[in-house]
Amino acid sequence: MSDAVVVSKPATTTPIPMGAAVATWATAWMLGPFVAASAVLLAIGDTDEPTIVAIAAATAAGWAVLVGALWSCSSRVGTRDFFADFAVRFRPGDLLAAPAGIVAQLVVVPALYWPLHRWWPDTFSQAKIEDRAQDLVDKAGGFDTVLLILMVAVGAPIVEELVYRGLLQRSIAQRLGPVPALVGVSLLFAVIHLSVIEIPGLFMAGLLFGGCLAITGRIGSAMIAHAAFNAAGLWILLS
Repeated sequence: MSDAVVVSKPATTTPIPMGAAVATWATAWMLGPFVAASAVLLAIGDTDEPTIVAIAAATAAGWAVLVGALWSCSSRVGTRDFFADFAVRFRPGDLLAAPAGIVAQLVVVPALYWPLHRWWPDTFSQAKIEDRAQDLVDKAGGFDTVLLILMVAVGAPIVEELVYRGLLQRSIAQRLGPVPALVGVSLLFAVIHLSVIEIPGLFMAGLLFGGCLAITGRIGSAMIAHAAFNAAGLWILLS
């Protein structure tokens, strides 16, 4: 009886204040790629043609900086309950987000890029859209393929949803409202991947993931949608 009462209680706390959230993200984003990731790549070997192992190690180092920053933020200005501060909760219904992620990747993204390809065929060719992801797949094989799947379909959805939806979107929504937070963070999520050609698709994906948070109040569904979206894209390239 008491367990049922605990489960039924609200799963999240008041979001991190917006100023602290933005400062946490900015600091971690600068430190992650330019310090931790670079150091790992340099330690492993030649960065001109990095292997999947090197890329995974560098990515993991960057993620460690991001998660460490979130943990510090939770301890300093949050409740010290990491899962509550960033709305990390799952419910069985969150699994419904998986089909949404797959449909977004297989149907919505191609439909989104179809007019762009018609208007600017050279800029938005299918080859250019898939170029960065295809380069990773071309490097993979055997164990590297398993590592790539774990990195793209498991690690990225967890860490990115913690940062962009659990931290930023919730904090900005508290201050500016849900719609500006959803649109603004989705745009940031797209731009921060540093690939102009991928911005339309990533912005749409960000709206889906952020919409999951806005509807459910937790990032479990956003993580599942993100994982399904990435896995479907990887499946296309590997098949």
